[in-house]
Parts: sequence; structure tokens; C-alpha cells
Amino acid sequence: MGLAMSYLRVPPVLEGEPDPGRIARHVFGDANWRRRGSAVLFELGWAWQAMHYLVTGDPWEGRQPEADVVCGGRLLTEDGADELGMDVIYLAPERVKPAADHLAATPFAAIAGRFDPPAMVRAGVQDAGRLDDAARERVFQPAYAGLGEFFRLAATEGQAVYKVMA
Repeated sequence: MGLAMSYLRVPPVLEGEPDPGRIARHVFGDANWRRRGSAVLFELGWAWQAMHYLVTGDPWEGRQPEADVVCGGRLLTEDGADELGMDVIYLAPERVKPAADHLAATPFAAIAGRFDPPAMVRAGVQDAGRLDDAARERVFQPAYAGLGEFFRLAATEGQAVYKVMA
């Protein structure tokens, strides 16, 4: 198993701090950030790259707003990954709303046809070799619904989304 992805909804200004990089270091520098943020946390786990593939049709790239759901945003930790022990991707509130709208307007059935584990393996999607046919409904359908709700709440509340890869 490779990297796992977690999402956290955070106000655009936290404790008077507007800089996303400093906010990330403040939030994720606390070893208990998951517990403290559990009410605004969504865990996509190891399925992040496969979900990106389902949403965009590509393991890494894609157009906005689709690509913003998983891989899109600004990497904040190029120089700070060692400090925090993780990569943090920031998605500004103005990009959260279009991603939320895209998820709301795109039912799972519209992307489910991309679920093809052999093709995903050939494309280099992390952990695609461990997927069976039932994973589409067992793993990805509920994860897609969870992402839709997470982004809807973030957009409604004007929040930024921080994605953590560890």
C-alpha cells in the first residue's frame, strides 16, 4: 500500500493568519490534528489516485474543476514535507465551489464506466492491482458520495480544503 489522502476543511483565515502555508504548519504540525479536526475531516485513504482517475480519466492530470477534487491545488510543502512528515495541498475557497458544483452535477454513474482495474494498472494508478470488480460499488461509490458532501459543506461555509498525503 502506498500513500493515503486525507482532506480537512479549514477557514481561509485561521486565528488571524491568512497565509495557507503558515496555516498548514500550524494545523498539521500538531500530532493530534486528525482528532482535533475530526468534525471537518474526510479520509479517502489509499484510493485517492484511483478516485482521481475515475473523476478525470487520467492518473495525475485533468481539467479544473474535476482535477481539483483530488490532485488539484497548490502544493504547500515542497520545502516543508520533512518538517511536517507529509505533503499538503491547498485548494482555495474560490476553487472549492466549482469542484463542489461539479461533484453535485456529476452522478457516480457518469464516472463509474472508467472503473477498469487492468487499464488503471497500465496507467500506473497506485494500488489498482488490488482492486476487484466489487470495489467500484464497495469503495468508490461511497467515497464519491462522501467527497461530494465534504466539498458541498466546504463550499457552503466558504472554507479552503487542505489535502494531506502521508
